[in-house]
Amino acid sequence: MTVAEAGTFIEVVVDDQIANDAEIAKKLEEVCPVDIFDVNESDGSVAIVRQNLDECVLCNLCVEAAPPGGVVVKKLYDGTELRR
Repeated sequence: MTVAEAGTFIEVVVDDQIANDAEIAKKLEEVCPVDIFDVNESDGSVAIVRQNLDECVLCNLCVEAAPPGGVVVKKLYDGTELRR
């Protein structure tokens, strides 16, 4: 799942293999201080709250909460990434 929008400075990529894992989705929702992640109540999957992407503080908490490669935060302004 890739989310990018005009006017945002980051892109958040959640690997398809974890996007539907309800436990990881809940963890992502809990750790994000600016509410970028939301749990879809109907199926437990993770959803990206697009209007909150520009609030990202690059804290790396989502990257650390997911398995390696599960979440990547791409910095569109300089081409670098937060990943593990």
